[in-house]
Amino acid sequence: MDVSEAPRHDRPVGPDWPIRSASGGGGPVRSIIFSRRAASWYFGASIALIWLISVGQEIVLQSGSALAMAAGLALLVVFAIAFLTGAPLAWSLPAERRLLVCAGLLALSFALFPWIGWGVVGTWTYVGVLVGVSVLSWRITWPVILGLGAVALLAAGLSDGWSEDILWLPAIIVSISLMMAAFGRTTAAMNRLRDTQAQLEVLAVERERNRVGRDLHDILGHSLTVITVKAELAGRLMEADPVRARSEIAEVEALARGALVDVRATVAGFRGVNVSGELAAARSALDAAGIDAEVPSSTESVPAERRELAGWIVREGVTNVIRHSGAAHCRIVLRADEIEVADDGCGPVAASASSSGLAGLRERVESAGARMSVGRSDLGGFSLRVLL
Repeated sequence: MDVSEAPRHDRPVGPDWPIRSASGGGGPVRSIIFSRRAASWYFGASIALIWLISVGQEIVLQSGSALAMAAGLALLVVFAIAFLTGAPLAWSLPAERRLLVCAGLLALSFALFPWIGWGVVGTWTYVGVLVGVSVLSWRITWPVILGLGAVALLAAGLSDGWSEDILWLPAIIVSISLMMAAFGRTTAAMNRLRDTQAQLEVLAVERERNRVGRDLHDILGHSLTVITVKAELAGRLMEADPVRARSEIAEVEALARGALVDVRATVAGFRGVNVSGELAAARSALDAAGIDAEVPSSTESVPAERRELAGWIVREGVTNVIRHSGAAHCRIVLRADEIEVADDGCGPVAASASSSGLAGLRERVESAGARMSVGRSDLGGFSLRVLL
């Protein structure tokens, strides 16, 4: 179900409310009549139709001919079918039009009048039940059901005389109808909760997918950038300094293995970042890229609860410097209320300022209640600053 079409709590909701058209009108009637929830209604309503047997017997007794009897029983079958399909039909309509279905069933009951006279009042229990399960607002449901009971009492009094015996049928109509109205609302609330739960599951999956994608980008982006820089350095040193070249290759292997571990941990949901470790990695990566690094020797100024976030900031900031800046100098500043990664490179450009890595970092920062800004640094290059 589209979230924009989720049922509001301030309007009546039918048990099959999720099957609605985007325009706000009734959904496809066929899809509702043959829906799973409608099938549950058919089962219970079919059992209730047993009470129409007595009406059928009365039709047989009052019929003067076989043709009249067949016509009366046929109309009774039509009434039963109308009752069965009435509720799903009402659910397919906007709330303000559902009462028309109930009025139609009431009018159809008078088709039996030539056979059973005011005995048609006995079928009004089905009308009241239909009113109840249509899940109209209570300001409509109460007057309609009580009014139906009052008319049934008046009809019984005029046809059978005023006595205590005429009270039981109106009482049954009102009590059963109100009970079904309460049941219909309970069912609607349960269906609404199920639909909300389904939406939350979709959102949770989407949130987790975004988390994994963001973390993989941050982890692999940084690791592959450093691996690329060190591999290029090793290539240049292969003849001039074979010992250092082998050392760089060994570090490349270690970085690749570490990245693999990080990816597995991220997918499993246990990935953690430590700002101290990121500072050490930043020194190594910047040195390999030939960039002079100004890195704080301590992380004590950063609050403990902000150190993981600080690690992500340092990681993405240094990756951005190595990839895009062309800088000769990089400065990392850690304070209790601020973290900054700045360089003296080419400064803000569209490719770096709008990169997916910075977009993911901004999302991470804002979700932690901090503020991130990018711009030109006092060194003349790019500045990534986060206010904690």
